[in-house]
Amino acid sequence: MRILERNKQQFFYSLFEGESSVRDYNGNPLPKYSEATSFRASISAAKGNAETEQFGTNLDYDRVLITDDMRCPIDEQSILFIDVLPQYDEQGKPIGDYFVKRVARSLNSISYAISKVDIS
Repeated sequence: MRILERNKQQFFYSLFEGESSVRDYNGNPLPKYSEATSFRASISAAKGNAETEQFGTNLDYDRVLITDDMRCPIDEQSILFIDVLPQYDEQGKPIGDYFVKRVARSLNSISYAISKVDIS
């Protein structure tokens, strides 16, 4: 499966790099993420029946991101900036608008089930 260049959208992602030496108010280490990196992939408009079967029937997600770049490093711990530009909180943690729920790799493409971050 190859994805047409005209169907790709630009977005940014930050990869989880481990725990930092900085601690929160409870003494837990804060997660450390990479700087936001630009990437282009096909992003669905909304969830549909075909995507539900692709990742299973009990997984709730909002959109599907598909790439034919098999070297794409995005995983389940990545933070995505799809409808917003990269932003960071006072500790330097990225504030994205989507996160990855599941990754499905095939021979020629990678599909990601992604969900909108619930701010409330």
